[in-house]
Formats: sequence, C-alpha cells, structure tokens
Amino acid sequence: MSADKRAADDRATDEQATDGPTAGEPAADPAGLTRVPLGRTTAWTTRLAFGAAGIGNLYSTVTDEDANRTLATAWDRGIRSFDTAPHYGLGLSERRLGAFLRDRPRDTYTVSTKVGRLLVPDPGATGDDLADGFAVPAAYRRVWDFGADGIRRGLEASLERLGLDRVDIVYLHDPDDHADQALREAYPALERLRAEGVVRAIGVGMNQTAIPTRFVTETDIDVVLLAGRYTLLDRSGLAELLPAAQRRGVSVVAGGVFNSGLLADPRPGATYDYAAAPPETLARALRLREICERHGVPLRAAAARFPLGHPAVAGVLLGLRSAAEATDAADMLAREIPGDLWEELRREHHTPGSAPSQDRR
Repeated sequence: MSADKRAADDRATDEQATDGPTAGEPAADPAGLTRVPLGRTTAWTTRLAFGAAGIGNLYSTVTDEDANRTLATAWDRGIRSFDTAPHYGLGLSERRLGAFLRDRPRDTYTVSTKVGRLLVPDPGATGDDLADGFAVPAAYRRVWDFGADGIRRGLEASLERLGLDRVDIVYLHDPDDHADQALREAYPALERLRAEGVVRAIGVGMNQTAIPTRFVTETDIDVVLLAGRYTLLDRSGLAELLPAAQRRGVSVVAGGVFNSGLLADPRPGATYDYAAAPPETLARALRLREICERHGVPLRAAAARFPLGHPAVAGVLLGLRSAAEATDAADMLAREIPGDLWEELRREHHTPGSAPSQDRR
C-alpha cells in the first residue's frame, strides 16, 4: 500500500472514528462467534478465539486425549480461530493443533502462529522446560532470531509441525529486547510473505503497548495481539495503542483478559501478570467481583467481554486447556450483560467518559 493511499485511509478513519461506547443492542450472535475481518485483509477471527498455550502443557501436563477433547469442544461451540506458537511447549501446541485441524476443511478456520524464536534441537539436554513454563522435555533450545532468514525459517518449521501448507496470521512474538531489529528486518520479511500470499495478515504479539504502538504507526501491519493491557484491571492500551490502531485501521485481538488468572478467580494467592497479586490489586479484583455479582454476572464474563467494547478490538483470545474451560468460555461470551453493570464498572475505576464500555458482540 502506498504512503499516499495509507494517509488517505487514515484521514477517512479519523473522520469516522468514535471513542465512545457503541450504542444499541448487541448483534444476534449468542456465543460471540461472528467472523470479524482483521485490518484490511481477508483474514478473520471469531469474536472468541482459542489460545493454545494450555494444550502445549503450560505449567502442567495435558494428555493428547484431553487436548483433542478440548479442541473438539471448542469446535462444537463454534470457535474457528486458533492461536499457537513454537514457544508453547517447544512445538507441542502446534503439533496437537495441527493434528486436530488436519481433516477439517481449510477455509472453515483460521490459524495464527508466531515467529522470532527458533527451536534448535538440544540432544544432550535433560530435565523439563518448566523454567520457561511448560511441562515438556527440554529437547530444544529457544533461540531469538528476528532476522529476515530467521523469520522464514521459523515459519517453515511451524508449518511442518502444524502439517498445514499455510497459516492465516503471523505475529512477531515478544520482540521486547529486539524492537529495532524486528522493525528493520523481521517486519519487511513478513511484508514480503504477505505480498507473496504465503500469509494473509501480519502483526505483533506482546504484553506491552509501547512497541506495538510503534509498529501500528510506523509500519503497515494488520493486527496486534495485545496481552493483558486492555482489561478490567489494566486499561493502559487506551492511552495510545487502541486509538492509534483505530485511526490506522489495524485490528486488535485482546489476550490475557484475566491478567493471568486474577480476574477469573480473585482470591489470596491468585496470580496477576504471572506473579502473586499484590494486596491492593487483589482488593480491586474482589471489588469488581462484588459489583458483577450484584448484577447477576460472573466476573469472568465481564472480563472476557469488556475488550469487545472498543471499536479497534476484533476478538478476544482465551487460553483453554480443558473441555470444561472451552464450554465455560463460550457460555461467558453468550451472557447478557446489563448496561448498568458497564456504567458501574466505569464509575468504580474512574474510566474516562470517552472510553468504550458496552460490548459489541
């Protein structure tokens, strides 16, 4: 896309953009599974997408049978977008996801994976990978590589593990300490892959907002996978990233909406951003639960649905590791949530009046 064309599109988007809550009733989509385009591409996501880190043995072992049952339950509930990465279980997540999808029509689902970490065989290694969060044998080393050749090699390896001839979306995965190289080398490599038709959409996946905002404003990416930075507890995505994405026509997929567990089940010992929740943060979460329960709504339903109130957010990505979690996730997206609850949550956390709060299923 030329700079002039992109600038014209930006001006048109600025004229149409609104930062206010969406008016009217939610669309007739009881499980929140409408297919939503990503950016200006032909790629899409269902409003609820499947995060596949859990079936890569995140923190504890999941059997092949249970992983397959989880995926089958999600499929039966209408989920058709699946996100994985080489990092998740040293390739186990990709292999399990690919095995499940292999016999399903390719145009009925979308898959995203990530690049930036190469898996290098480590024959002499012993023990497990729990230091990096996964209950799998430490048979590979992760090697950061945001060079152009590393991007292509990483994608080719992912396709082999998935057993697919293409993926729909590729994200640069956590380039926190490699931002300059990712912008200078990795992004042009992804742009070429998109131009060649190897992938349909490209983006960046991170749990911070500063570097994704640079990608949104300095490149022609299509989508940002934003983890934990637009939630009921952390609205930092509103400061720059989400407005920039809306102006530029870049879609956002919201991950980490439970802030690594606290908003799913607030209690002493619950985690917030992968560490024990500080007392003041736990108190805020407990207060949110009290408000939600007064309106007859589970906190996790409000937490899952909250990001969908922003016009830039195309979908919510939930990490699922069991059939029960897949069922619950679909049920939570189907819950009717009264406007009064959104307004009380806005007042409780002093959310600016311009911040969206009513979801747009």
